[in-house]
Amino acid sequence: MHLLNGKVALVTGAARKIGRVLAHTLADAGADVAITYRESDAAAQQTLRELGEAGQRSMALRCDVRDLESVRAAVAAVVEEFGRLDLLINNAGVFATAPLESITVAEWDEMFETNTRGAFLMAQAAHPHLKASQGRIVNIGSLGGSHPWATHAHYSTSKAALHMLTQTMSKAFAPEISVNCVAPGMIANGEVHADYEHFAAKTPMRRNGTPEEVAAAVLFFATGPHFITGQILGVDGGLGL
Repeated sequence: MHLLNGKVALVTGAARKIGRVLAHTLADAGADVAITYRESDAAAQQTLRELGEAGQRSMALRCDVRDLESVRAAVAAVVEEFGRLDLLINNAGVFATAPLESITVAEWDEMFETNTRGAFLMAQAAHPHLKASQGRIVNIGSLGGSHPWATHAHYSTSKAALHMLTQTMSKAFAPEISVNCVAPGMIANGEVHADYEHFAAKTPMRRNGTPEEVAAAVLFFATGPHFITGQILGVDGGLGL
């Protein structure tokens, strides 16, 4: 079902991995899709070709979500190309493992620049267009934003801030814009790593999640009742319980 026919979606960090699946899912639902990337040019062009094969209009934009002017230029380019903006998916993010006592100020700041400030800048730039279209924002948070991960302190804290930003924006941008957050747990992206088996064994559903399941949750917020706002939806197989 093409629930997003006539809608325009912007997905940040969508050249690879979960972002790529998010872009495909929205296009399959009928949306015209713009994706941003920072360094993965070849992957972004491949994703763009795939989106074109789905029959929807699409575009790929190099954008550094940490940079205000880059963000503003990307949003302006999307609106110029498609004439509107209905859905912003703040997916761009970074992940790192480090003992708390060894995290440098630069590493701490880099995590927040992308995971928290990036979403803030994108939402702020998109706000007038989303307000005009009665649009929606979906942030991609993390189980680590609600559970303290001792070896990922800067990551967990940045995602916790993103969860609070979601709720703050949901009140500040109401009633025109709904703002929600999808918080994945352990999601297998095709990599083989001992941690995946470890977390699968700890998960009540006895497996790790898939990017498609994260995308299904995003699609719910993108197409479900506009009245639902300020929610943090875990996609973690019960790992956070």
